[in-house]
Amino acid sequence: MTTYMRDKPSMFGSLASKFLLSALILIQLLPTQLLAQRSKSPWQTLTGSAPLIIARGGFSGLLPDSSVDAYSIVSQTSVSDAILWCDVQLTKDGVGICFPDVKMMNASSIQEAYPKRKNSYLLNGVPTQDWFTIDFTLKDLKPVFLIRGILSRSNAFDNNQYAISTVQDIAMELKPKSFWLNVQHDAFYAQHNLSISKFLLSVPKTVTINYLSSPEVNFLRNIGGRFGKNGPKFVFRFLEKDDVEVSTNQTYESLMGNLTFIKTFASGVLVPKSYIWPLEDQYLSPHTSFVQDAHKAGLEVYASGFANDFDMAYNYSFDPLAEYLSFMDNGDFSVDGFLSDFPLTASSAVDCFSHLGTNASTQVDFLVISKNGASGDYPGCTDLAYSKAIKDGADIIDCSVQMSLDGIPFCLNSVDLGESTNIVQSPFRNRSATVTEMGPLAGLYTFSLTWSEIQTLRPAITNPYSRDFNLFRNPKERSSGKLVSLSDFLNLAKNSSSLAGVLISVENAAYLREKQGLDVVKAILDTLTKAGYSNATTTTKKVMIQSTNSSVLVDFKKQSRYETVYQVEETIRDILDSAIQDIKKFADAVVVRKQSIFPVSNSFTTGQTNLVERLQKFQLPVYVELFRNEFVSQPWDFLADATVEINSHVTGAGINGTITEFPLTATRYKRNRCLTRKDLPPYMSPVQPAGLLSIMSPNSLPPAEAPNPVFTDADVTEPPLPPVIARAPTSSPGPLSTDEKAPNGQTRVALSLLLSAFAMVLISLLLL
Repeated sequence: MTTYMRDKPSMFGSLASKFLLSALILIQLLPTQLLAQRSKSPWQTLTGSAPLIIARGGFSGLLPDSSVDAYSIVSQTSVSDAILWCDVQLTKDGVGICFPDVKMMNASSIQEAYPKRKNSYLLNGVPTQDWFTIDFTLKDLKPVFLIRGILSRSNAFDNNQYAISTVQDIAMELKPKSFWLNVQHDAFYAQHNLSISKFLLSVPKTVTINYLSSPEVNFLRNIGGRFGKNGPKFVFRFLEKDDVEVSTNQTYESLMGNLTFIKTFASGVLVPKSYIWPLEDQYLSPHTSFVQDAHKAGLEVYASGFANDFDMAYNYSFDPLAEYLSFMDNGDFSVDGFLSDFPLTASSAVDCFSHLGTNASTQVDFLVISKNGASGDYPGCTDLAYSKAIKDGADIIDCSVQMSLDGIPFCLNSVDLGESTNIVQSPFRNRSATVTEMGPLAGLYTFSLTWSEIQTLRPAITNPYSRDFNLFRNPKERSSGKLVSLSDFLNLAKNSSSLAGVLISVENAAYLREKQGLDVVKAILDTLTKAGYSNATTTTKKVMIQSTNSSVLVDFKKQSRYETVYQVEETIRDILDSAIQDIKKFADAVVVRKQSIFPVSNSFTTGQTNLVERLQKFQLPVYVELFRNEFVSQPWDFLADATVEINSHVTGAGINGTITEFPLTATRYKRNRCLTRKDLPPYMSPVQPAGLLSIMSPNSLPPAEAPNPVFTDADVTEPPLPPVIARAPTSSPGPLSTDEKAPNGQTRVALSLLLSAFAMVLISLLLL
């Protein structure tokens, strides 16, 4: 993506021109021609052309809706024929402005400018109090500025003093290739002696209106013949099914059954996406036949309600690209256009990821490494999470090895069973202990239960953003699957034809040897040998051993020839050459955090380090963690799109692998057809680090923070692992008696986990 700017809108066109794509022109055709074109096209749209991208209020997912910058930035981030959408409102003196609603409090500073001019009107039959556009002349609105209208979005641009623009301002300044005007409240304006029709018919001929939509039947029927032959396409907008259309007094659900009537005054329909893919308990139900029915009636279908930061069906795993693809690349139908707050994501879905197919070739080489399997979709480290990761195309699946009381190595994301099982609701909850080496809080540790006891526990899906953002992962499967031993994990991987290898993560080895009498290194090596992963060529699968402890990797290097991966726990800004040389002695690759590549302040990137380049100079591949799909896990620069974040790390920073809880998102990115082009389109160019800071008013800039530390030799060097010290026999506490009830509530979450999740999104909280 090109650098964000605040200059005059006319400059945006010249800056973006080298990125513009060939226009995709939707042509009016005779029915026989339509059929002929569709038979040759992969698209199941009415005309066989690719779906259109309609930018609602510009790039309103990032900048205030209907602001000049929001409109201007569309040309830098989207397909070249993206349509600019303007919600037309009328002022007291009959001027048409682009503003998201007739009510002004939510998306402007009107309350501060005119605190005493709140009013009450009947709006669609409902008494409504607010500041209304009809109470202010255009001159009155000069001191009123546009701000974010959705509180979950950043308020960092609210101080930019974006003026409210007229329809003519946008048309003349930006000269959009296509301009879509939406008229939501014609009847309301008529009640107050204002006429939208009069305004539309009076706009200069220099203002080209390509599309005109409204949810009011009479408005479209009355204005349809008044534009002449060169008028816009008329689109009837369906509201929620139970809402009543004001001129016919019918519900929109009733009108939905009479599409031939709609065709008499409109060439297309705009519908909420639930008309096409209904939801039940936030899961997808089977799609309806609405698109096919509308196409049979000769109507194009545009779908609304697309935004990367809105609630979406659990089926999409918080991945907005997956949602777009389900509306156009499902084998049954394709909508004719998307009304989106994030036109970049819609553009990449249409142009880069549609019709790829499961056998599409890889376009970029990097490793997709799972984090506890597909732990964004199923409880981590379970058979289901690992099977999903393999199905999703992960190159490497991982096992964070823990040890049971009886010395069985198994996979679990934490040594504390309370973080990812139902142990606090089990008879074993009395086995809690405080282990200072693990943290200040008491825990229920894996080495306090035998493997057979652990197998009786139910796994629990992790929800890192449930407490702060009320975002939950796949609740239907929150306790599905079973925990697996390291042996079972290795056998599962060996039987997969698609996997390149496995990654085994080892922590707490010194403590387990000294205090628990458990040798995790020996247990792993023995299990690998028994499973056929020994140094002999019994398997082609790569084995990678990862640890934050150099002493662990040194021990593995002495006893095996497996690849070793050193994980840098801290967020760092640089690393000394001498430290890299020390790492080279025992490690073949390095894992670092995302913020060590793109430092972040107040959820905005502040630059890019050269850490990747420096490590690769010493022939050390760099893997980066942790990638998640939830939009709150990403800095604002990545536009609430996990694919944008991956692209910026892979194509922009040049990393060698992603460690992710959602492998499907990363593996789909690898097949991205846009990466083969000589000139990357703007929606597939890496973001400019700190680019958003350049369009932020000075008083909204994030505060300067102390720089992250430099990684030194002292951070690498550790004493060797201690010998195994036999543990004195102890009688472990038995389970609770059957008449003793387990406490109510959810699985206990350790303080350390809460702190790590909170640190990633602390500033985002302040923006809500």
